[in-house]
Amino acid sequence: MRLSGRPIRRKLRTSTALLAAVVMGWCAPGLCASGNQPLHEKKHDAKRQVEALEEQWRQAQLVGDVATMDKLLSDDYIGITMTGQVNTKTQQLDRMRMHKIALTKLDLGDRQVKLVGAIAIVTSRAEVEGTNEGSPVKGTYRYTRVYQRLPSGGWKITSFEATRVPGPKNPVDSGNTNRDAAPKATASVPPSGPS
Repeated sequence: MRLSGRPIRRKLRTSTALLAAVVMGWCAPGLCASGNQPLHEKKHDAKRQVEALEEQWRQAQLVGDVATMDKLLSDDYIGITMTGQVNTKTQQLDRMRMHKIALTKLDLGDRQVKLVGAIAIVTSRAEVEGTNEGSPVKGTYRYTRVYQRLPSGGWKITSFEATRVPGPKNPVDSGNTNRDAAPKATASVPPSGPS
């Protein structure tokens, strides 16, 4: 065997051609088509797993099941509540333990689950009734909940955000019979300018 010249190049070309043939053989059209099926099934299974976890979370919210919530939330969880409050996992669980939030109705609809690698993004519409910090809560909210798949294959909730869906625009629909009345300001905040 020479270090330069044609014999090494011929062997290299032959080895490369054999390697290419083996790789192409593994991805023959019949095999590649069936190779996509398991990936599609895996995505479908992952979506079903996340949907089942969403139902577990919903039930835990309604009955105040802090233990289930603890299992579902990741240690680095950050949530933004319907009032704009930012909570860590510990803060969220404490709010539930102290009954600062108590839901009597949590009906979900229009749910979508989007998978992006090891992340599942869930969006949904929620009809909510209950109390938050002692004040009554009733309304429609849109939320986004983000799950992260663990190396073990399980899922944990890593992020959450809820936004209230505005009520009807028509003053008659909202119970306001005085159509000409201007909204009342409830607090005066001094303007702040650049310093």
